[in-house]
Amino acid sequence: MEETEKNIQQLQLLEQNIQNFVMQKQQLQMQIVEIDSALEEVGKTKEAYKIVGNIMVSAESVDLKKDLESRKQLIELRVKSMEKQENELKDKEKILRESVLKNMKKK
Repeated sequence: MEETEKNIQQLQLLEQNIQNFVMQKQQLQMQIVEIDSALEEVGKTKEAYKIVGNIMVSAESVDLKKDLESRKQLIELRVKSMEKQENELKDKEKILRESVLKNMKKK
């Protein structure tokens, strides 16, 4: 029974890790939406500003657009990487869950 309990603890830990990945991924996806909105606004105006530290400074909209697109690409890569890791964790979780259920049925 100790092995089953150990597997159950591992399963719970995996589920918590998956939840953490989902929350982090959602935060990154929210950043992508914000960047898309900023890109749309930058495209509508000739004057653009960006925040540097605690101050707002004038910036060329072309440069600002490049910065935003670059940041968006970086975040999208992070999301893809997290999705891959999340899927690996889900696969491990599925295998472990099946093993726990199998062991519980035997007893």
